[in-house]
Amino acid sequence: MSESKSDKNKSPQSMHLPLMPLREVVVFPYSIMPLFVGRGSSIHAIEAASSGYDKRIMLVAQRQPEQDKPGPDELYSIGTIAKILQVLRLPDGTIKVLFEGVQRARCIESELVQLPRQEGDNEDNEYYIVKVEPITDVDKSTIEAEATIQATVESLEEYSKLNKKIPPDSLNTISGVNTPGRMADLVASYLKADYKTKQDLLEILDTQERLIKVYEIIQNEIAVANIERTIKNRVKGQMERNQREYYLNEQIKAIHKEMGREDDQQAELQELEIILKEKDMPEEARAKGLSELKKLRVMPPSSAEYTVVRNYLDWIIDLPWNKLQETNLDIKKAREILDADHYGLEKPKERIMEYLAVQKLAHKLKGPILCLVGPPGVGKTSLAKSVARATGREFVRLSLGGVRDEAEIRGHRRTYVGALPGKILQSLKRAKYNNPLFCLDEIDKMTADFRGDPSSALLEVLDPEQNNTFNDHYLDLDYDLSQVFFITTANNLQAIPLPLQDRMEIITLPGYLETEKQHIAKDYLLPKQIEANGLKPENITVSDKAITEVIRSYTREAGVRNLEREIATICRKTAMQLVEKDDLAANFKVGIGSLARLLGVKKVRHGAREQEPLVGVCNGLAYTGVGGDILTIEVAVMPGKGRLHTTGKLGDVMKESAEAALTYVRSRSDHFDLRPDFHKNIDLHIHVPEGATPKDGPSAGITLATAIVSALLGLPVRNDLAMTGEITLRGRVLPIGGLREKLLAAQRALIKTVIIPLDNEKDLKEVPEAVLKGLDIQLVEHVDEVLPQAILAPKNLFERLSDTAPLCHNLKLTDNGDSPTVHAQ
Repeated sequence: MSESKSDKNKSPQSMHLPLMPLREVVVFPYSIMPLFVGRGSSIHAIEAASSGYDKRIMLVAQRQPEQDKPGPDELYSIGTIAKILQVLRLPDGTIKVLFEGVQRARCIESELVQLPRQEGDNEDNEYYIVKVEPITDVDKSTIEAEATIQATVESLEEYSKLNKKIPPDSLNTISGVNTPGRMADLVASYLKADYKTKQDLLEILDTQERLIKVYEIIQNEIAVANIERTIKNRVKGQMERNQREYYLNEQIKAIHKEMGREDDQQAELQELEIILKEKDMPEEARAKGLSELKKLRVMPPSSAEYTVVRNYLDWIIDLPWNKLQETNLDIKKAREILDADHYGLEKPKERIMEYLAVQKLAHKLKGPILCLVGPPGVGKTSLAKSVARATGREFVRLSLGGVRDEAEIRGHRRTYVGALPGKILQSLKRAKYNNPLFCLDEIDKMTADFRGDPSSALLEVLDPEQNNTFNDHYLDLDYDLSQVFFITTANNLQAIPLPLQDRMEIITLPGYLETEKQHIAKDYLLPKQIEANGLKPENITVSDKAITEVIRSYTREAGVRNLEREIATICRKTAMQLVEKDDLAANFKVGIGSLARLLGVKKVRHGAREQEPLVGVCNGLAYTGVGGDILTIEVAVMPGKGRLHTTGKLGDVMKESAEAALTYVRSRSDHFDLRPDFHKNIDLHIHVPEGATPKDGPSAGITLATAIVSALLGLPVRNDLAMTGEITLRGRVLPIGGLREKLLAAQRALIKTVIIPLDNEKDLKEVPEAVLKGLDIQLVEHVDEVLPQAILAPKNLFERLSDTAPLCHNLKLTDNGDSPTVHAQ
């Protein structure tokens, strides 16, 4: 082409546009039509139109739809100038284009455009540019045209009722058109006519003639649709006759069954009736079952409703309404079972024994609802199994982790396809008794979404005053759950909604102490893994020190799950050595020196105290989900503008404790011989290793205050001392949690003195004597009592503090040969 694209489009009478052939499709002006384009020449034409022809393209139908590469002579001469509204490229290489018809036009001459071939191109690297001449409609506004428009609108409304493909919005738009040409083009795009008929419509320039032709096509489509409806009604009548014949055939079959020629369907229903009348169930359930059975008798077995009613009857019959399992109330045997299966856990065991004792005296007691809360691996679910064995009940477990649909608890209503009762009744059906021990595992892992809140559905299940009338949506009957012994388990008490907590008795299972883990490993886990790995007790001997080293250096958990895995690894390695040595009677001794070979390098590094007193470094005590640990807090002083920096991935609560500690130090600056404005020219940086581990909680308050005072005064803090306690702005020391785990961590880190809040004195009674032994415990009420004991300084430095601070309550442990004794000074 010699002339530019802009020059070609200057003439208002004719223009040059890219050509796109259409296969069995005709696009009319004023219509919007999406098309899938796959031919290379058509794609090139669309790209050319999009880049340089104001997104306009000439759309012309081809005479022979089967041709893949039609030339200009093989296309109709009249087509539609269209505007490209949207182009979407699909993964298979085709494109989806949204066209809007603009105006009729006639193709005058064409020119082939050959694109440069690139590597990987297909053969369709060419397209046509055609010179087109826009065509203006011959529009005559007459009374006849108005009448034709009105008749067309009425016919189109009738046609839309038979053909649902015309949207109501489009029908309203067409009804508002008052020109025959535009109405004809809009209606033609919705007709089911073939492309040749539509092409004829496109070539009619007289708008009145075109609209009359459209009206004739609509009338023809209405006639065809009426015939189709007549045929459908005729077929429907034939189907009704077939159903009537089927019913008569079923009656004939029933006659044959009465004569004993084949199995009787009614005999099965009669058997169901006998079962319903004889089964021990509430009268309401029996009446409901007999009512449904009455419906079943008049239904054909092939009916979909027949299956629904039959399944409902099966559920009513299979549920253990009043069937109770005889429970074992031997208190002595129950205690032996609990002690044999679990070491420690005295509080949960004591609560179970109380329940059994009361039930033995009262002979009837509503099932208690206990909630065992503790970290993973402490034995919550296994304790529930032991309780079931101790009480002689069937054990049923339902995991609630990830349950987010209320229907999982209450069931689906029978109107839904595939409806079933909730998991509660499904589990009772499997148990076959109405008084099992039901363990609802991971109750804190439930979530809620648009399908309802399952925790709210559990309120009725776990309420002793309401669960005797639990109503399942599927059954729509009251079911008695009061005889069920519910035990729930959770890792995080805060994740359980408060209304649900109110209905349960919370029993906390703290993490095992190191001494408890040693007993569990030696008496439970090691014998279990020896048997599981095909060994005999005489094949392996694990020393107590080796077990302690495994607990300290290869596991870091509140429970014993990973400890069992490490012991299993030792047993597997021993089994392999036994087979390689080919001596099944050999004995392998596992000591501390063998662990590196069997388990590899140490996996866990526990907190340890510093080797010598340091300035600005103080030992705190932390309680995590896997037990207690030493928390070293470092404070550095540097020139600055009075800012406080905190690092070590501290949480908001711990940052606030640091600010409270600094405020306390500033408020008592005169007692430390510091200028009132000492903070204006310095910056304090507080860091808590390890930096990648998130840390939060208020119990580091006094530790932060001690480290800040040490850094400001340049005096070291005792390295054999650790502390824990929350601080207020006035310097008061508030109580903390996790005391026994923290004291165990201090003992493990060779700490000699531990400072704790005075309000935690009562919690010392819960700490085992083995943990208290060797620790000098100081009870304090104020930070002023902490500093003289923690910071190595001249005696007169803190004299002014001691004048204003309360007396220090010093607890020392003395060994008189029997047991450690706690006394106050």
